[in-house]
Amino acid sequence: MSGANFGPLTGIGVDFGTTNSVVALAFAGGHVESLHWPSQFGATDTFRTALMFWREGRKIAHAAGPEAIARAIAQDGEQRFIQSIKTHLASRLFSETRLYGERFTIERLIAIFLSALFDNENLAAEAQPVAMMSGRPVVFAGDQPDDALAVSRLQAAYELAGRKNVEFAFEPLGAAYWYARNLDREETVLVADFGGGTSDFSVLRFAHEDGALAARPLAHSGVGVAGDSFDFRIIDNVVAPKLGKGTSYRSFEKLLPIPAYFHAAFAQWHQLSWLKTTQTLGQLRKLILSAEEPAKLEDLLTLIENDLGFELYRAVGDFKAQLSTHEAARFQFSRAGIAIDAMVTRKDFEAWIAGDLAKISAAMDAAIADAALEPSAIDAVFLTGGTSFVPAVRALFMQRFGAAKLHIGDAFQSVASGLALIAADRAGR
Repeated sequence: MSGANFGPLTGIGVDFGTTNSVVALAFAGGHVESLHWPSQFGATDTFRTALMFWREGRKIAHAAGPEAIARAIAQDGEQRFIQSIKTHLASRLFSETRLYGERFTIERLIAIFLSALFDNENLAAEAQPVAMMSGRPVVFAGDQPDDALAVSRLQAAYELAGRKNVEFAFEPLGAAYWYARNLDREETVLVADFGGGTSDFSVLRFAHEDGALAARPLAHSGVGVAGDSFDFRIIDNVVAPKLGKGTSYRSFEKLLPIPAYFHAAFAQWHQLSWLKTTQTLGQLRKLILSAEEPAKLEDLLTLIENDLGFELYRAVGDFKAQLSTHEAARFQFSRAGIAIDAMVTRKDFEAWIAGDLAKISAAMDAAIADAALEPSAIDAVFLTGGTSFVPAVRALFMQRFGAAKLHIGDAFQSVASGLALIAADRAGR
């Protein structure tokens, strides 16, 4: 992609996501193009939010995005794979980690990722600072998220990556701008943006002001439940029991349950990479010696030691996609001697995520209530993000608003593209 044919660059939109990140460029006249990056599977317009670290002599080397994924698939020697780093932003419990003995703050980890994200030939020729708008969730992921802390950390990470001209906007606001770019009538719109870590909602009124269609935000809401939560349910119900969850070990002639920590941690993508420590692996080896079903814990140890987190992630993602198009699907994972095979129905999956769906529904209702509207006052509903393809999620909106009001956006590009338009619009004022 080159902006040479579109006129001067006027705005940059960044959707720094839990699972994937996207950068969009807005040009004079309103044209928007997404950046592309090379990968082993061909050019891609989504940059996987992942990092890989490994040793090169005495130095620690790293890769991000498609290159990190390539190394994860190749499993080339001792390395540490990190994903879902966005999930840690709002947690005071996580501020830093040590990789091969070196200290890495969360700001530094994200800055390393952002530097790779912006290492693109279409940004290299940027002659002067261009307005940049980065998305942020309405509510960050986590049990007790500190939104102010998250934004300050994200701002610091951008500055470490050499980007000091960054403003922030709610992610669903970006999606709303993208939906409304060709709107020729006044509408009240509910935007639902489903990411990996959060589900965010915005209610906006698009109305004519001074001869142009302008957006007036009426309300926002969000909840730290989304695609990763659904993945957790699959792992917790299908994978974890095959890796020792619910089994026991003997201690001084007493039969005790395997500590829940191991399976609670590895079932969440943002915690999986932190299990590979000398202390944790040592504890797991001791449990294996006294376990009632040691083979299952040995498989868990193999998963951690061999950095199979990404392989498991891919298997769960593919399985979830199958359940979106079929009434039943087979989950299969076979790596390094680990063999998991199970049939699951969509009905089972929907029962597992029922609590998550209730939280998503409550957040949606909160946005409409805060806008002082009834559901019937919503003229259109714009859905974006990968989780919007889950039938049970889409059914929430069909039941509440009717199929005719639903509009489906590009699962990955809508937010960044809209943010680029917002950046260009603010820069032009």
